[in-house]
Amino acid sequence: AMTVEAVPKFTPEGQPLDKDTLRLMHTTMQTLGRVAIIGGSVLVALLNVYMFSGVEALQEAEKVAVYTNIYLIALFIPVISVLGVTLGYFLKWREYKQLRASGHSPKQAWHMLNVQEEAPAPNWWILGGSLVFVIFTLTMGLGDFRYNQEIIFLGSMAIVLFLMSRLVKVLEVDARRILVGTALIIFVYRATPTPGAGSTWWMIDVLGFDQQFLSVLSLIGAALTLFGMFIFRRFMAEKSIAYIVVFLTIVGTILTLPIVGMYYGLHEWTSALTGGVVDARFIALVDTALESPLGQIAMIPMLAWIANSAPSQLKATFFAVMASFTNLALSASQLGTKYVNQIFTVSREVKDPASGAVTVPANYDELGVLLITVTALVLVLPLLAIVLVKRTKMQSA
Repeated sequence: AMTVEAVPKFTPEGQPLDKDTLRLMHTTMQTLGRVAIIGGSVLVALLNVYMFSGVEALQEAEKVAVYTNIYLIALFIPVISVLGVTLGYFLKWREYKQLRASGHSPKQAWHMLNVQEEAPAPNWWILGGSLVFVIFTLTMGLGDFRYNQEIIFLGSMAIVLFLMSRLVKVLEVDARRILVGTALIIFVYRATPTPGAGSTWWMIDVLGFDQQFLSVLSLIGAALTLFGMFIFRRFMAEKSIAYIVVFLTIVGTILTLPIVGMYYGLHEWTSALTGGVVDARFIALVDTALESPLGQIAMIPMLAWIANSAPSQLKATFFAVMASFTNLALSASQLGTKYVNQIFTVSREVKDPASGAVTVPANYDELGVLLITVTALVLVLPLLAIVLVKRTKMQSA
C-alpha cells in the first residue's frame, strides 16, 4: 500500500503531472514493487545454493545445522526494512529541498509531496471490521478446533467481503464493476490448487533432484521472473486482465505438461534419444526457464489500476483490503491442494531414526492422476471465471 506514496503528483519544478504520465508511473511503481519482492527471492535462492552445496553428503544433524544457520541469517530482514524506511525519509527530504529551491513556500512544498489531497475521515465500518478480522484470525489460529483451516478461510472471506462491500461504495458504478470483476478473476486464478509436496518428494526420491539443484531451479525461476516483468511490461499495460489471465492460463497449462510427462517416463525417452543430454534435470531447467517469467504478471495490472483509480485519500485502504482478498485466494489454493491430496494418496518413505526401519513406505502410484487433475483444474477454473465476468454486468480492467 505504501507504494502509492512513492508516485509524485508534481514534477520537481512543481508542475502537475498529466493522467497518462501518472498511470505509467503507477504501473512502473507496481512493477518495481514486484521486482523488489522477486529480487529478495533471488538473494534467498543464491544463499540456498551456497548453503546447500554438498548437503546430500551430510549427516542428518549436519543438515539441521545448515537450516539453523539459514534461519539465523534471516534475522537481518527487519534491519533491511528499517533501512528502507530511513532511505524513504531521506528521499522525501531531498524532494522537499528541491521544491523549496524552486521558490515554493514550506506549506506549498509539503502539499505537493503529500499524496493525499485531504485527510480521510475515519470509516468505522472498515476499522471495526478490521478489528473483528484480527480477533477472529487470532482466536481461530491459536485455538485447536476441528476444520480449523476451513473455518478461518470462510470467516475471513466473509469479513473481507463485508469490508469490500463498504469500501467500493465510494466508487462510481463502472469503476465498482471493474474492480469486482477484476478481483474475481485474479482470485480464481490464484486459488487454483497445486500438486503439493508430493511432486517435490517424487523429484527428490525418484528423479534424484537434491536440495542444491532445487535451489538452482528456484534461482533460475526468480531471476527470469525479474527479466519477464520488464519484457512483458508493455503487454501488461496494453492488455486487459481477462486477456492476460487467459494467456497465462493456457501457457501455464502447456508448461505443466513436461512434469506430467516425466512421471510417465518422458525423460527416459528423451534421454535415450539424445544420448543423455535431455534428461530429467534438463527438462526441469528448460521448463522452469519458460514458466518463471509468467508468475507475477497477473497481479501488477490490478495493483496499478487501484493505485491510479482509487480515491487519493483511500488508496492505501483499497490496497490493504484487496490484498487481503487476493491473499485469501492463496488460502483457498492450500485448501484445494489438501483436498486433492486426500483424494489421491501420495506418501514419502519415512524411516525410524534409531533403527533405520521403514515406518511409512513411499507411494507415488497416484501422483500421475493427481498431476493431471491439478493441471485440468488450473486450466478450467480461471476460464470459467472469465466467462462468468463477461456474461454478467461485471467488467475487468
